Amino acid sequence: MLTICSEGRFYRNGAFLPAGAPNLPSAEEGKQRTMAYGILKAHNTTPDMTSLKLKFDAMASHDITYVGIIQTARASGLTSFPLPYVLTNCHNSLCAVGGTINEDDHVFGLSAAKKYGGEFVPAHQAVIHSYMRERYAGGGKMILGSDSHTRYGAYGTMAIGEGGPELVKQLLSKTYDIAYPRVVAIHLTGTPRPGVGPQDVALALIGATFQEGTVKNSVLEFFGPGVASLSMDYRVGVDVMTTETACLSSVWCTDEITKAHLTALGRPEDFRALTPADGAYYDAVIEIALDKVQPMIALPFHPSNAYPIAEFKANLKDLLHQVEVDAKEQLGVKNAPSLLGKVDGNSFLVDQGVIAGCSGGTYQNLVRTAEILKGRSTGSGAFWLSCYPGSMPIMQELTRKGCLADLMAAGASIRSCFCGPCFGAGDVPANGAFSIRHSTRNFPNREGSKPGDGQLSYVALMDARSIAATALNGGVLTAADELPEELLVPDRPEEGWTYDDSSYKARVYYGVGKPQTDAELVFGPNIADWPEQIPLPESLLLTCCAAIYDPVTTTDELIPSGETSSYRSNPMKLSDFALSRKDPQYVPRAKEVRALEQQRRIGALDKAVTDALMGYDAASTGLGSFVMALKPGDGSAREQAASCQRVLGGCANLAAEYATKRYRSNVINWGMLPFVLPDVAELHIAPGDALYLPGIRKVLEGMEEQVPAVLMQNGQRREITLTLSAMTREERDVVLAGCLINYYAN
Repeated sequence: MLTICSEGRFYRNGAFLPAGAPNLPSAEEGKQRTMAYGILKAHNTTPDMTSLKLKFDAMASHDITYVGIIQTARASGLTSFPLPYVLTNCHNSLCAVGGTINEDDHVFGLSAAKKYGGEFVPAHQAVIHSYMRERYAGGGKMILGSDSHTRYGAYGTMAIGEGGPELVKQLLSKTYDIAYPRVVAIHLTGTPRPGVGPQDVALALIGATFQEGTVKNSVLEFFGPGVASLSMDYRVGVDVMTTETACLSSVWCTDEITKAHLTALGRPEDFRALTPADGAYYDAVIEIALDKVQPMIALPFHPSNAYPIAEFKANLKDLLHQVEVDAKEQLGVKNAPSLLGKVDGNSFLVDQGVIAGCSGGTYQNLVRTAEILKGRSTGSGAFWLSCYPGSMPIMQELTRKGCLADLMAAGASIRSCFCGPCFGAGDVPANGAFSIRHSTRNFPNREGSKPGDGQLSYVALMDARSIAATALNGGVLTAADELPEELLVPDRPEEGWTYDDSSYKARVYYGVGKPQTDAELVFGPNIADWPEQIPLPESLLLTCCAAIYDPVTTTDELIPSGETSSYRSNPMKLSDFALSRKDPQYVPRAKEVRALEQQRRIGALDKAVTDALMGYDAASTGLGSFVMALKPGDGSAREQAASCQRVLGGCANLAAEYATKRYRSNVINWGMLPFVLPDVAELHIAPGDALYLPGIRKVLEGMEEQVPAVLMQNGQRREITLTLSAMTREERDVVLAGCLINYYAN
């Protein structure tokens, strides 16, 4: 169903040709014939297309990120939003945790939209990406969002999810700087079989590409005859999940279906015909035969842990045993409830189903679910189902069509427009329970459990159609293609919905381009400024405060999602949760080093400080901490995964490689050194080991990439060489200044 060609190919007359075929342009000219090239060139602020300096058409943030972004920009001289900036409230919508904290953030957001000229979407109105699709995505545009699933490629928009500091740069009329990316063709053929939904296609793609890094930091271009068989809802359902491949962005060819959809949204002028030009060159090609895709399941604890449901059911005990092994190794849970108890013969019993968010809560997904369940029951056993439409206009249309009534009559609960199930802030399963979800992620703790407190539950990703089939069977895991044919309505490419934005007109604050500079910002008691960060010292002596040898470390593990979200506007309080589910001793270790550095800076050189300096010069050598992880930063764009380390006195990350560009950018923008050492695992670094970086400031002032260092382990010292690969002049200056706030303040 999916084949990968990792070599460069030209696209001509509907076929992919290798270099050397007759009548082909050069590879350099061929790159200019891709859809991505045209969009990037239109947004590049310099003639140089190798080192891009991009400005975006619009930006979006939700209520976990916008307070910190605005506070950072404000500290750096913000006077008004120079481009449309949408503030949605779809993550911290529930206020049961943290007292008034969440709603205080919402009040701050509205006051900021008024003061600086932004668009404010109140809680329960829309999921961030549903709103941006409906209101802003269009052909040839670029949108930047502080959420990793910022993907609007199906509209012809190249959208990128980044950490907050990159949005701050746009608010200060700076640029997004990046080397020209690889562009990979995703060539679609055939038509999906009834019962096979967009999540199935997405999981097949993620499973085939993530582990090998096939499309890491690349732009994915979707085109081919199979696109015409897909509705817009289907396309966006595949597109939004491309984040889990670790790609940079995505863009699809556009057609009459795209045009009709934008017209239905009241924005026909935002349609632009996009397709690769003849002779377009791609760095790799992935062919997906849509008619061969099967219903899929991604087992815990990653979307790439994907299998056809038929294969999973044929190998239940072996695959479930591996999940239990992963739980022990990745989460340190030794006595978790066994999943094998859910196996009944050849059947597997599921406890919960959730269809939600930017990937699951689309109109078409919920219509298909309602069609399967109409006039039937999910049963009165342990299994339960909840459905979250992605926006109020979607909910209004589902109400008018009677779909919500059909779902409720079948036993499903209908929730508001909320992202919580994607990151552990809603529908938390019971201890030992297994949840199947049409949402974006199934990382550890994304369901809201706390393994450190002895609670562990599991999330697997599936398409809404197979979740509905499972609900119809009372929780017995069932692929949609196992249902009778009469229950499976094909997904029609022209299937759209009547768009009514009256709910937005009644509640959304539309202030773009209308700043009220005299308006006051409204601060709640939990909204705090970033603590002061000092410039990079002449030399550094860093203590390892956490060493993580997992193959991949997610941002959820660096700073947990879920209940910690209430503290995202308070850097000091939030930092207490850093690595809490991975290494509970990280915070006390880092705080101990931070306290010694604070004493050093004021000249209080007692025995503890002098011992910590290990004989190095107190006047020129700063004390700090670092985190070692083999491949950190997969997943969310949240900047707090890095900023919390910085608040605790962190000065560096040491990695074999970084999982995503956005996490590495967060490390740099918060003033930390992004060291790389491919064979770092062979050093067996452990908490308490130290790195001495002599003359590190002089290294950053120049453009050297090789950094001499001294590693101190078990009383022994050895010289090693670290790498600061591909750091730009501006990135070096940000680290020299101590962080992005300092850089712009200077």
